[in-house]
Amino acid sequence: MRDPVVEEVRRIKEKLAAKFNYDIHAIAEDARQHQWDWGGKVVRWDAKRERFVEVKKPAAPGRRKALAGK
Repeated sequence: MRDPVVEEVRRIKEKLAAKFNYDIHAIAEDARQHQWDWGGKVVRWDAKRERFVEVKKPAAPGRRKALAGK
């Protein structure tokens, strides 16, 4: 028996993977960007501290250049 919800998730997963040429790093970066844009917290696992730590949103490319010149 096929579950329509599972089938839909698999279709979306395949479409997303193809969009990023099956590059897991690009997919993860896109997910982080969406999370930041949404206003949510982005976290990663810090194995050394054995806890999650917040990942700060990087400055926009133009802003980084301006900050580097100072």
